[in-house]
Amino acid sequence: MKKAYLLLADGRVFSGNSFGFETETSGEVVFNTSIQGYQEILTDPSYHGQIVVMTYPHIGNYGINPDDMESCKAQVAGFIVKSYCDAPSSWRSKETLAEFLIRQKIAAGTNFDTRSIVRHIRDKGAMPAILFICEKLPEDALSRVRALPSMNGQDLAKEVTCKEVFTPSLLPPPSRGRVGERGPHILLYDFGVKLNIIRMLQERGCAVTVVPAATSAEDVLAMKPDGIVLSNGPGDPAAVTYAIENIKQLLGKVPIFGICLGHQLLALALGGRTYKLKFGHRGGNQPVKNLKTGRVEITSQNHGFAVDAIPPPSMGGGEGEGGFEITHINLNDNTVEGLAASKLKAFSVQYHPEASPGPHDAAYLFNAFIAMM
Repeated sequence: MKKAYLLLADGRVFSGNSFGFETETSGEVVFNTSIQGYQEILTDPSYHGQIVVMTYPHIGNYGINPDDMESCKAQVAGFIVKSYCDAPSSWRSKETLAEFLIRQKIAAGTNFDTRSIVRHIRDKGAMPAILFICEKLPEDALSRVRALPSMNGQDLAKEVTCKEVFTPSLLPPPSRGRVGERGPHILLYDFGVKLNIIRMLQERGCAVTVVPAATSAEDVLAMKPDGIVLSNGPGDPAAVTYAIENIKQLLGKVPIFGICLGHQLLALALGGRTYKLKFGHRGGNQPVKNLKTGRVEITSQNHGFAVDAIPPPSMGGGEGEGGFEITHINLNDNTVEGLAASKLKAFSVQYHPEASPGPHDAAYLFNAFIAMM
């Protein structure tokens, strides 16, 4: 294995060995606390532009298989683990993690002190970094990493969205629900959608049409949807101004369900605000309280921005024609995890109900959306 170095914008250096594609890569360095699901993490478009550090030490032990892809390719900028397993033990495995990363041209490092990296990020915050695959750091390495842009102000949805409108084929495996029946027509805005969101809608009998992130409200309404889903995605929600304006024009005309970035965009369209978290929430073990029912859900999350906890006075704080109310909070830090504008038939959650870490804690949200339509 070749040497690998992770250099952060504050000058901190961590070292290990390369086990992926041998190339230099850059992005915001973040960490994920999931014990499993590394393939879903690698292929989630929400990680576009980020170097992901896994807190769980043993990664690669069940290999890679085509059924667990969340998009058509690996999306991360880079991947860092403590201990890479090159001998997967699973009947579903088709290739090793290293083979997948090399084929997808993703740089990755093992034998890194991931505990120290995570503690550093928690103290100093997520920041730009470069993963070097080389025997010695270049002399200009620090100046190069400090020249990288912050995640603030970056519209990355435009880099991962689909290029044209399409109707996805039925995604396997259909395990439950009314697959094949003609149900509601869902217009899905692709800001970096995970395939399992489409699958969860199809399993409930929905006909799904996926549209690019910049599709106008006029074009959307012309397709006569029964409901609109705002997908997850990467980057700063406040930078996706075209989406915010389109959502404003759609509010009150068609029921809307937002997920992750879609939740943040809905809040902005309703007059709310978003801000960058110090190191974000990324993992399959985030406790969320439903303020309507008092029920606690174990959720999967992947976001570096959050919605302001106080609805703006101009929106009525849940009162009046255009108001919204907070429906869910994160029990770790009390950040906003869900909102609803009932009079406009719109609601959203910050977490990923399609990821099923509970495993069924959040599935009710899809059913609620269909009931609303």
